[in-house]
Amino acid sequence: MLNQQTIEKLFALKLIGMTEAFKDQMIQPDINRLSFEERFGLIVDRQWTWKEDRRLQRYLKAAKLKLNACVEDIDYRTPRGIDQSVIMRLISCDWIRHHQNIIITGPTGAGKTFLACALANKACREGYRTLYIRSPKLYYELAVSRGDGSYGKMINKLAKTQILLLDDLGLAPMTDSERRDLLEVIEDRHGSGSTIITSQLPIENWHEHIGDPTIADAILDRLIHSAHKINLKGGSMRKKHSSLT
Repeated sequence: MLNQQTIEKLFALKLIGMTEAFKDQMIQPDINRLSFEERFGLIVDRQWTWKEDRRLQRYLKAAKLKLNACVEDIDYRTPRGIDQSVIMRLISCDWIRHHQNIIITGPTGAGKTFLACALANKACREGYRTLYIRSPKLYYELAVSRGDGSYGKMINKLAKTQILLLDDLGLAPMTDSERRDLLEVIEDRHGSGSTIITSQLPIENWHEHIGDPTIADAILDRLIHSAHKINLKGGSMRKKHSSLT
């Protein structure tokens, strides 16, 4: 009876991990061989693990990553310009703590989005709030927000995001409003957040792509000088892993 009351109180306190651990201990025949401190330590560990798992689930859901990619699954065997020592340094997440950026370029299918999502996934696991968005969708949503009066709120949300993953930069020529919106986003994040950008365009072509020389200078100055650059090469990874012949 007392044990059931304890379970109900733990559940009422929303200590779900401790509740499950206590219930498990009740049915373990050899649990009394452990001291009270050891048993209580196991219960606390279960609560901690449960809480961390829930946090990670929330962060991954909010991140909206396009791919369920993990750094443990990065393919180093296929020759495509990935330096494993560079990736290992990025996995440490020091680049986030120093508000640095990552720029991943390469041809279509080279694995840019997978690598970017894997690093973003690692950031979520380390407790950093992350958001994935394709550049065409970013421009569209900012245009809509300007029309409905929520532009400032959206810009503020993007500024507060610790990791912004901007996928597929440079797919189409930029309009004047798009280049100004991109500058607004990058400027507000500069020195306070980290940005991951993927693009088929080589970095040396970005200035021309942005179009306006003054705006291009401002954007690239804030992005490139504090960025880790990865240039992927080789054929399509999608074709390699396709089951079709």
